[in-house]
Amino acid sequence: MKNEKSLKDTIYNAILEDIFSLEYKPGDILNEKALVEKYECSKSPVREALLELCKDNVLRNIPRYGYEVVKITMDDVREMIEFRYLLEAGILRKQYSDLTEVHFSVLEDIDKQCRKRENTMWEHWSLNTEFHLKLIGFGRNNFAMEELKRCMDRLKRAYTRFCWEQYEPELELDTRNHAMIIQALRERDIEKAVQYLARDLNDFGGKNYRFIEEKNM
Repeated sequence: MKNEKSLKDTIYNAILEDIFSLEYKPGDILNEKALVEKYECSKSPVREALLELCKDNVLRNIPRYGYEVVKITMDDVREMIEFRYLLEAGILRKQYSDLTEVHFSVLEDIDKQCRKRENTMWEHWSLNTEFHLKLIGFGRNNFAMEELKRCMDRLKRAYTRFCWEQYEPELELDTRNHAMIIQALRERDIEKAVQYLARDLNDFGGKNYRFIEEKNM
């Protein structure tokens, strides 16, 4: 049973990575039989992986036809960015006064890695995700952490498509506000920190989409 669950997770992650790399594009149909042949396993772990991906709104089950890769729309992205803002800003408002130089140093180390121009798109997204998970992780709320991680996993699909559509995207542009967030928290200016967070989230994929209203500072 444990091996079958492990195989299901392996197949789940493999399909997800194929979607991230655009081997499977929005609207493509995945066939259970073809996946069984590809992964050389029984139907059970493949079916469980596909159903899990449907549960996570990555795929849509079309009976007697297959599993369609769900397209993430701009409205979906806007809703996820708004969710992130409400979650991350709320945690920061609750915990900012407890942050110390140790916390700021951890965030600065991650931000330094984010700004490396030689990072691949995947490395950059992973580091950006780590920064935001660490940022709210200081609040010690495991449920909030899990929900943010799920949201970031979904946003990764949209991020992939948006970056692929740009010619030589400047990846570091969408993390340019990290240093200002840290500095504002260091100064105990939570309103400024939250405003820089809004700017950071609006810089999705290196473009400013204005998903969240920004105030002049």
